[in-house]
Amino acid sequence: MLDINYIRANRRKVEDAIHNKGYEIDLSEILALDDERKSLSQKTDNLRQERNQISAQMKNGKPDKALIEKGKKLKQQLSELEPKLAEVEENYISKLKTVPNIPEDDVPVGLSEDENEVAEVIGKPHDFTFKPKNHYEIGQERGWIDKERASKVTGARFAYIKGDMVKLQMAIVNFVMDSLSDERVIKEIIEKNGLDGISTKPFTLVLPPLMLRTEMYDAMDRLEPREDRYKIEGEELWLQGSAEHVLGSMHANEIFTEGELPARYLGYATSFRQEAGTYGKDMEGIIRMHQFDKLEMESFSTKETSRKEHELFVAIQRWLLEQLMLPYRVIRKCTFDIGKPDARGIDMEVWLPGQNKYRETHTADYMTDYQSRRLNTRVRRENGEVELVHTNDATAFALGRIMIAIIENNQNEDMTVRVPEVLRKYLNGKEIL
Repeated sequence: MLDINYIRANRRKVEDAIHNKGYEIDLSEILALDDERKSLSQKTDNLRQERNQISAQMKNGKPDKALIEKGKKLKQQLSELEPKLAEVEENYISKLKTVPNIPEDDVPVGLSEDENEVAEVIGKPHDFTFKPKNHYEIGQERGWIDKERASKVTGARFAYIKGDMVKLQMAIVNFVMDSLSDERVIKEIIEKNGLDGISTKPFTLVLPPLMLRTEMYDAMDRLEPREDRYKIEGEELWLQGSAEHVLGSMHANEIFTEGELPARYLGYATSFRQEAGTYGKDMEGIIRMHQFDKLEMESFSTKETSRKEHELFVAIQRWLLEQLMLPYRVIRKCTFDIGKPDARGIDMEVWLPGQNKYRETHTADYMTDYQSRRLNTRVRRENGEVELVHTNDATAFALGRIMIAIIENNQNEDMTVRVPEVLRKYLNGKEIL
């Protein structure tokens, strides 16, 4: 959520952000509601103060009738003003929450995802001597993916993952956890990418809850669109749609000391999405599943270091893909596509030979203090001042998608799959699956 004072001081900039992100919001209405709530709040405070003064006078002996009548009148006025103030306050907050974050200056302006920009292409797709198959053909042939039985048990867009594919997933998880919890790796990535002055602190590993309360989901500004989320019937609980939803909210209403920042977390969680609006798309294979496992990075930092923290997350994503020797490209997302709470967004797309195209495997979101304002997550600086932290989140690996990339890019004609070298030690030295 943006600060109302910032909106007042930068109205044209905010209006540009609203337009460039594809929203239609009347700032005049929000500013008028803010004026009204301030006026009502001042009147209410004055009446309460006057009532308290009368109460104090009435304690000193027998009060006169005029004082009693004045007290009754104040009580009546407050009973009329307080509900009105509450209604205006609720309406104001509801509308203020619709205003999107301000994009960074280097975010391409665009009103559809077609206006995203390819910033860089890394690696050349492998030249196969045979026609490459897609991951689902290989997975079915090898007994690794069983959607038919999953459909019988749970419905469409679920799968049983079996055999060596399970071992592959666990190898990827262990590789990422070992790498990102190692300060030497973080330091190497920082130095390679010229991110001077940023901390080399490694990530803390987290197995987070898989559910969160409505209040926390809303404060993260990730609850919408609700039709894409799974709610627990009869409770104000939701299944999380990605690990950052429960990582970013874990420090709500807390104050870090400056020395604790950056706080970096690597969460591993099974996530759930209804994939509303995608029915009929990507039905073959495990691209768009209702349930998927994901390794997600989250960090809390100061305002001075948050942009470099975002750049570090992007650098980590690149490093991980390069360790697996996968061809990919970097996408600079345009204003329309970065999302409401984001100030900047970068995607990674890996080449999938079985589909003959690049597909998204990673995203990195830079939120500035947009989330922390609603979460009330702050930092006490060394000078004693308390201010909002800045947040970042980014995919380390969505396990299904990265296994798809490994299977399709490392397939042999006999439908066996070469294991990336960095993963072999996690598979007892196995080179072929």
